[in-house]
Amino acid sequence: MVSAISFGGVNSGFQAGNVNGSVHAEVHHHAAPEDSLRLLPFATQAPFNSYNRQHEPACLLGTRVDLLQDIYDWVDGKDEQDERCIFWLNGLAGTGKSTISRTVARRYNEQKRLGASFFFSKGGGDVSHAGKFFTSLALQLAKTIPSLQKHIYDAIAKQRNIANLSLSDQWRQLVLDPLSRLETPHQSYIVVVDALDECEGDNDIRKILELLAEARSLKAVRLRVFLTSRPEIPIRYGMHNIPQAERQDFVLHDVLSPIVDHDIRLFLQDELKRIAEDHHLSACWLGEDVVEHLVQRASGLFIWAATACRFIEEGRAFAADRLPIVLRADSVQDSTDGFASDDSTTDSNDSNPAVAPDQHLDELYIAILQNSVRKHKKPERKKWRKQLGTIIVTIAILSSPISTQSLRKLLDTTQDQIDQALNDLHAILNIPKDKALPLRLHHPSFRDFLLDRKRSKDLHFAVDGTRSHQDLATKCIQLMSKCLKQDICAVSRPGAPRADYKSTGIEQFLPPWVQYACHYWIQHIEKSGIQLQNNDQVHEFLQEHLLHWFEAFGWMGNVSGGIRAIISLEGLYLADRSTELHKFIHDAKRFVLYNRSLIEQAPLQLYCSALLFAPEKSIVRRQFEKCIPPWIQMKTKAQESWNATLQTLEGHSDEVTSVAFSPDGKRVASGSYDETVRLWDAATGAALQTLEGHSSAVSSVAFSPDGKRVASGSVDTTVRLWDAATGAALQTLEGHSSAVSSVAFSPDGKRVASGSVDTTVRLWDAATGAALQTLEGHSASLTSVAFSPDGKRVASG
Repeated sequence: MVSAISFGGVNSGFQAGNVNGSVHAEVHHHAAPEDSLRLLPFATQAPFNSYNRQHEPACLLGTRVDLLQDIYDWVDGKDEQDERCIFWLNGLAGTGKSTISRTVARRYNEQKRLGASFFFSKGGGDVSHAGKFFTSLALQLAKTIPSLQKHIYDAIAKQRNIANLSLSDQWRQLVLDPLSRLETPHQSYIVVVDALDECEGDNDIRKILELLAEARSLKAVRLRVFLTSRPEIPIRYGMHNIPQAERQDFVLHDVLSPIVDHDIRLFLQDELKRIAEDHHLSACWLGEDVVEHLVQRASGLFIWAATACRFIEEGRAFAADRLPIVLRADSVQDSTDGFASDDSTTDSNDSNPAVAPDQHLDELYIAILQNSVRKHKKPERKKWRKQLGTIIVTIAILSSPISTQSLRKLLDTTQDQIDQALNDLHAILNIPKDKALPLRLHHPSFRDFLLDRKRSKDLHFAVDGTRSHQDLATKCIQLMSKCLKQDICAVSRPGAPRADYKSTGIEQFLPPWVQYACHYWIQHIEKSGIQLQNNDQVHEFLQEHLLHWFEAFGWMGNVSGGIRAIISLEGLYLADRSTELHKFIHDAKRFVLYNRSLIEQAPLQLYCSALLFAPEKSIVRRQFEKCIPPWIQMKTKAQESWNATLQTLEGHSDEVTSVAFSPDGKRVASGSYDETVRLWDAATGAALQTLEGHSSAVSSVAFSPDGKRVASGSVDTTVRLWDAATGAALQTLEGHSSAVSSVAFSPDGKRVASGSVDTTVRLWDAATGAALQTLEGHSASLTSVAFSPDGKRVASG
């Protein structure tokens, strides 16, 4: 129930009561225009040639010849009538999609025609979601096409918090509009998007596809989008919404087996020859039929061939000894001798063409894990199997990649144990020599294998994803309890501004492993499925360290992350609001929402102003009152309880005149004297869209009954209709001779009514914008209009 909505002319904000939410940090621009681009968030690991991807291979010369030529012809526009702006390469895991993406990106990068590239990776931090997708594309495009920079500068200057707007706004304002403003014709450019299926959020995936398809509208430049993915349902649905005439599809796993086998054969011959030369192996170490046997075991999966070669090479001087292990990977060893379980009954299937490709890959992964344990003496193998199982499952379920150093801290083990466990796993893990750099899976198929109980059932240790999340959440809580404290950065000044401290200095006090624990412990709690209760580990942690945790988010510059986390935690208790733990979490949410701006600016004010002005009955205040510095003698009388106001949504530069909720309650629209309409996420308080077009103050806003459109009336005498999802202007309704004071949709959404200072009410067709009727009778200005529930009458005042 909404208890209060007030409008601010002084702070140019408005407040909404009982809106559960968090706030996303804005990009603040205090820099000169030429520095604006540096302020856009950039996913450093996204480009194909990023530091972390520099050793990932491209296609071997002579492989994928026909497919690559088809892609090149499409990009280069060999067929001038081909207007398809999207090329979708889809294929099953391990079929070589990313290698093809790197090959295409490398070719056009050398030709100075690669507009941008973004390689998604599940669990890869910034490259696992769409948050920095379009900003990263914009920055790369600006570098490739220098004439774009001015237009992107203008977009940032006009919309300072553009990085926090919707994907639609980011795409149109940072990419599509700047490209459309290019005055002279340019050559064609390509954007490469790899592994879109590894992007979090089905809705974001579909939205990305919808937006990228708009590249067809560009005139001065031809932009081609090459993207790869597994054929997952959200992408298939998204693609089906793009007309066939505007996209080209290629199913990689449908390529004829002889063609794929030929390419894998060339790859194996090249790699094994290099391994022999690097390790001075005899020229006859490979029998005549060995390569052919390996080709058959690959079953069309390049990832099998690549993993097998990495495993063989990892043996160095003993590389030849590893070849038989690969060839008999389907032979299950006794459980005391390796990694397979006692009840494994897998049969040899070298000659069985019906075996699923995944089975050969699974057998190879098991063989690699067996080999890593077999090096230990038999009495120690059980211990090492357990140790290795804990480590590799933890790596597989991480929410963001971390270094071996951070992994050691999280698991509370020694660096030597980590190093020994991972020493023989370079075939499946990318393990940097620098222990401060993040380690990664070479391919997501290993995670799929490990966390699928049916596929990993032959492992001797139990793989339980939910239990592993619970264990990791516990480790995160233990680590935070040990490390977090008041004034963790040793600032000693309660009013010290966060802006005065660089992130590199803060990392000295909040190292990466502590930051990981702060950000993700609640995610692991959610995925564990455990039932929390009063006085459990979570409750005790919050009672002791809640303010320390919020302080850490303040120094990390991500208070929004803390708000989203505490809201997620509260969501686990929707079925039971009576527990003391739920009451504590709810009060903590109110506390951080109310003090968000304060914590962002000066984190140590948590222990001063935030506590001093918290309500007398606030659980957080009572729990942490002892943290108020002793030099504060006079304590202000605070209100007794939290009032209805949860947060203030700021962004307008002048008074807010009108607000409206969407029918589903998930969004809020606001109109302002600053001539804009803004849309907000009612759950988080995040700015979603800024609708610009009016030339004078906006006086009234309204959502259509289906929530898909927004109507706004303005002092400029017009009514405008907007697409609520994309922010696009749909119609401008002109006819009033003076300021429009009120707008309303009919219950069926087919008509709009508007009242004006010109003393008339006008009815409009919401689909076409045509004027339907002018209702006259008032002798002075109108201030309000409304439809009856059946849509047959209009009231005006």
